[in-house]
Amino acid sequence: MKSSRSFALLFITGLVPTFFLQCGNKPDATPETGYTHADSVTEVFLMLQDSLHDTWSMMVSDDNEKIKAMKSLVHELKIGTQFTPEKLASLEERIDQLAKIRYTPKTMSNVDVVEEYDFASNSLITELISMAESLSSFSYNTTIQKLVEQIRSADLRVENYRADYDSIASEYNRFIEKHASSIKEVTENDTIVQKALFSEE
Repeated sequence: MKSSRSFALLFITGLVPTFFLQCGNKPDATPETGYTHADSVTEVFLMLQDSLHDTWSMMVSDDNEKIKAMKSLVHELKIGTQFTPEKLASLEERIDQLAKIRYTPKTMSNVDVVEEYDFASNSLITELISMAESLSSFSYNTTIQKLVEQIRSADLRVENYRADYDSIASEYNRFIEKHASSIKEVTENDTIVQKALFSEE
């Protein structure tokens, strides 16, 4: 697993509580360091934002890899004569739609957006893999076998990153709720909103 994901999980499980046990009760700058409570709030706030951004980016990267593998699989299916050109063209069109209807950090607050994407993606995965495995050549066609595995693996990583994102977003939401006034003092954004989660808490 990528190092950024490990960092994010380590951060969530221990860094925030430890950080504020050490400096949360020091509102004034110390002569030695000049480090204030506002500085500590800023540092943790920015670290949480970075962790959210990094985890989201890795999740989307794996989702893109899944879509790319889907397109490659359709290309391989075109080589045979088992499926009609119309059927394969329809699959390609549906795959191209995935990136267009994919949720964003803002639109995912609408659960229907996420559910629509998941339904479209899962339907394609099920159908494509079923078609691939129905080929008489599947047992010895290593190219198609690898593409099927890439689709499954990338889809699983997306689910794992969603769970990571939810963990970080939950910590972020608790943090901004607890330190709202301090955060507003150190950010240009007057409205700090909580992050939507993929799963209900």
